[in-house]
Amino acid sequence: MIWFITATSSAVALLLLAGLIGGIWPLLSVVYLTLISCALDSWIRVSDEPPTTNEHPPSGQGLAIFLGLAHFVLLVIAIYAVSGGGDHSWMTRLLCFLGFGMFFGQISNANAHELIHRQSRNARRLGTAIYVSMLFGHHTSAHSKVHHVWVATGRDPNSPTEHESFYHFWPRAWFGSFILGLRAENDLRSRRIKKPAFWTHPYVSYVVGGILTLWLSLALFGLLGLATCVALAIYAQMQLLLSDYVQHYGLSRRIDRNGKPEPVSPAHSWNSPHVCNSALLLNATRHSNHHMHPSQNFPALQLDTATMPMLPRSLPAMAMVAMVPKLWRKVMNPRVAAFHLSQKLD
Repeated sequence: MIWFITATSSAVALLLLAGLIGGIWPLLSVVYLTLISCALDSWIRVSDEPPTTNEHPPSGQGLAIFLGLAHFVLLVIAIYAVSGGGDHSWMTRLLCFLGFGMFFGQISNANAHELIHRQSRNARRLGTAIYVSMLFGHHTSAHSKVHHVWVATGRDPNSPTEHESFYHFWPRAWFGSFILGLRAENDLRSRRIKKPAFWTHPYVSYVVGGILTLWLSLALFGLLGLATCVALAIYAQMQLLLSDYVQHYGLSRRIDRNGKPEPVSPAHSWNSPHVCNSALLLNATRHSNHHMHPSQNFPALQLDTATMPMLPRSLPAMAMVAMVPKLWRKVMNPRVAAFHLSQKLD
C-alpha cells in the first residue's frame, strides 16, 4: 500500500500548493504526473514472473475515501486558480489546468471507478458523486450495467473496434453509454413489483448533480469559473474515454450460434506492467483481472504478463499515442492481429 499512498498523496500535495501558492508548484505538479512517472517506469525493470497470491491483501478503503474527499477540495481550488481567483499569471493558470485536469481524468477517475465497485453503499455514492462533479454521472450506470456485461462486443459502446480512431470512438462512446446506461436502468426499474418514484431514478441525480455543480461554479467564481468547470470536465472525460479506448482497442469475444458471447477472459483487455503509473492509477492498469473479478479491491488485482495482453508503454503514454491515429494503428494493429491469430489457434 505504501506505493499507492506515496504516489497519489504526493500528487494531491503538489496540486494543493500549485493552486494556492502558484510559483514553481504548477510546473512541478505537471512534471510529476507526466515526465517523472514515465521516466521511472522506463528505468524500473518489471518482472515477467506470474503473480503471487496474497491471501490477505489490504482493502485500500482508507486511501480510496481520502482521495474521494480530496477530489472535491481540489476541484474547488482548481476552479478558483484557473479562473483567476489566485491572481496567477496566464502560464500558471494553464499549468494548473493541465495538472488538475490530469489528476481528475486519471487519479480521480481510477478512484471513482474503484469506489463504484465497492460493496459499501457510501463508498459507491462517493464514487458516483465524483463522476457527477465531472459531469459524467451516467458512467456509473453504463460502466457496471453495460460495459462489464458486453465488453469486447459490438453491444458495448466503450469497446473500440480495430482501425477505429479515438476521435470517432469518443462521441460514440459518450452518447452510446448515456443511452444504453439509461436503458439498462429503466429495464431494471420496470422489473420491480412496486413502481419506484421518479426522483429515485439514478439519472435524475446525475443530471441534477451536474446542474448543481455548474451552478456552484457560477455562483462562487463567476462566468470564468463556470467555463473552467466545463473545460476541466471535458478534459477529464476525454482522459477517461482514452483509458477505455486504449484498454480495449481491437479486442473481441467470440459469439456463439445463439448470439451469446464467450466468457470474459484475461485476453480481453490490454494491461500495463509499469509500476509507477500502476501506483498512481490504483492498479487500473491491471484491467484484465478487474474484468475477471469486478468486486476485487485494487491492491489485490493481479498481473500475469504471460497470459494477459500487454501495452508496449504505460497507459498514459499510450493514451498520448492514441491521439495520433496513424501512429496508434502502426503500434497497435500488429498486436491486435497477433491476438486474432491466437484466438483462431485456440
